[in-house]
Amino acid sequence: MSGIKIIHGGFDDRLELLFANAIRAGFPSTAEGYANDSLDFNRDMIRHPEATFYGRVYGDSMIDAGIDDGDIAVIDRLAEPANGDIVVAFINDEFTIKYLDTTHRSEGYILLRPANPSFEPIRISMNDNFRVWGVVIWTIKKWKR
Repeated sequence: MSGIKIIHGGFDDRLELLFANAIRAGFPSTAEGYANDSLDFNRDMIRHPEATFYGRVYGDSMIDAGIDDGDIAVIDRLAEPANGDIVVAFINDEFTIKYLDTTHRSEGYILLRPANPSFEPIRISMNDNFRVWGVVIWTIKKWKR
């Protein structure tokens, strides 16, 4: 594999991935600029380990955001949700994953927007049992079946 070197970690079945400074998605590059650091998912990608959870995505309402049925969402419960974030929301006793749209807050409602034109946005008013459960910070996708 050009640009990536994989070293087996020994008898404990760990796999240490040494990565290049950048892995190009275009034409293969020469093996230049190797970093002497290993990728540690918890250190490099999780800001609040005590409040970070994983959830499997079911359904196709977020396919245009690149989130497919079966993907794993990495959800940070301490991240402050902002307009446009992908969130896991609890609405009327059900969980859903959608874009958070707060542009109508002054009009008394917010929207949870899907990333699939086959689905309608969910309108949230003060009468709904609603809260943002967490912000999706990463997704994990299985490419090889």
